[in-house]
Amino acid sequence: MQFALTVPCMVDRAQQALHLLALEPIAETTADPNSYGFRSARSTADAIEQCFKVLVRSNSAPWILEADIRSCFDEISHDWLVAHIPTDKAILQRWLKAGYLHNRVLHSTQAGTPQGGIVSPTLMNMTLDGLEKMLRAKYRKGNNNPSKVNIVRYADDLIITGATREVLADEVRPMVGQFLAERGLSLSPEKTRITHIDDGFDFLGMNVRKYGGKLLIKPARASVQRFLRKLRETVKDGATMRHDQLIHKLNPLLRGWANYYRHVVAKHTFGKVGHEIWRCLWRWAKRRHPNKGARWIRRKYFRTAGARHWAFGTETRKTLSTGKPALLTLYDIAGTPIRRHRKINGAANPFDPQWETYFEDRLGFAMLDSFKGRVRLIRLWLDQARSCPVCQQMITKSSG
Repeated sequence: MQFALTVPCMVDRAQQALHLLALEPIAETTADPNSYGFRSARSTADAIEQCFKVLVRSNSAPWILEADIRSCFDEISHDWLVAHIPTDKAILQRWLKAGYLHNRVLHSTQAGTPQGGIVSPTLMNMTLDGLEKMLRAKYRKGNNNPSKVNIVRYADDLIITGATREVLADEVRPMVGQFLAERGLSLSPEKTRITHIDDGFDFLGMNVRKYGGKLLIKPARASVQRFLRKLRETVKDGATMRHDQLIHKLNPLLRGWANYYRHVVAKHTFGKVGHEIWRCLWRWAKRRHPNKGARWIRRKYFRTAGARHWAFGTETRKTLSTGKPALLTLYDIAGTPIRRHRKINGAANPFDPQWETYFEDRLGFAMLDSFKGRVRLIRLWLDQARSCPVCQQMITKSSG
C-alpha cells in the first residue's frame, strides 16, 4: 500500500501562511482547554502533566479509554470543513480539492486535509475542538464530576478517563463516535481500547501506570527500544568516522531524547541508555583496532571528565581563550537532571493581551531552567530586567 504526502507548492504555502495569521487566533480562542498538539506555547509535556493531574490521586478515575482516530488527516469531511471553518470558503475548497500528483497522474482528493500543508494541523484541531466541551456538558455539574470523565488530547491522539468501564464503553465511546461521524471520522476498532490504570497505557511515548496506588510516568518500553536501535544504527554507519565526527552525530540525538523525557520518571532509563551506548561504542572501538588491547583502546577513545572516568571523548583544537585543547565528550545522558514541567494554564491564550504577563513569566521560568545553576548569568539577566540593553527586547531561551 502506498501513501501520498501532499506537499503544496511555494505559492500555496505562502497563501496558507497568510490565511493562518487570521485563523490561528480564532482557533486558539475556541480551542478545547486540554488540547495540546499543534498549538502555540503548548507541548507534549503539558499533555503528560495533565495526565498526571487527572490520574495521580487515590480517588482518581481508574479506567482509561485509549481512543485512536482512523486516518484523521485523510478522512475529515470537506463539507464539514467548508461549513464550519471561519475562513475564505472558496480558497479553502480549492486547497481541499487540489489533489496530488503521483507518477505524473493527478489524483483527486474527496476527503481529508493535505498533510504537507501549513494550515492542515490547525484545520484538524478545529475539527476535533468541541469534544471536550460536549463531555463536560454531560458529566460536569459545576465543580463536580462524579463519573470522573476527563479528556487529554494531543492532535489526534487522545485519552478519556472514567470512574467505571461501563461509563466509558456504554456512554462515552458512543458519544465520541457520533461526534466524529459528523466530521467524517471514526474510531479504529482494533486500536481503541479501555485500560485499567494498574495495567498502564502508552501515550505520546510515555507509559502511564499505577504501582501499588502510586502513579509513575516513564518512557515507554517501545520508545526506548526504538531509540536504542537508532543509536546502534548510527554507530554502525559511522564505522569509518573519526572519533569527533561520531560524537557530533550522536550528541544531538542523545540530548534531544533526554530533553523530551526529562520531565518524567526517567533517571533509571537514562542510566540504562547510557550503559547501552557505552557498550555499543566499546564494540565500535574494538572492531577498529582488533589487534590492540583493552587498555590501549581505553586510553585512545575514553577520557576522564569530572566524575566520569569512562567518557567517550577526544581533545579538539586549541581554544583562543586558554590556548589549550578543549575536551569534546559524548553527552552524559545518565547525568540529565529530572525537572518537573510547569503545565500551561488550560485557558491561556497567547493572542489575548490579558495573558501577556503570564506568558512572559513562563518564558522567564524557561530561561532560568536553561541557566542550570550558573549564578552569574542569572544575576546579570535579572540586573538587566530580563531584557537586552540595546534593543530592549526580552531575553528568552529561544532569543538569548
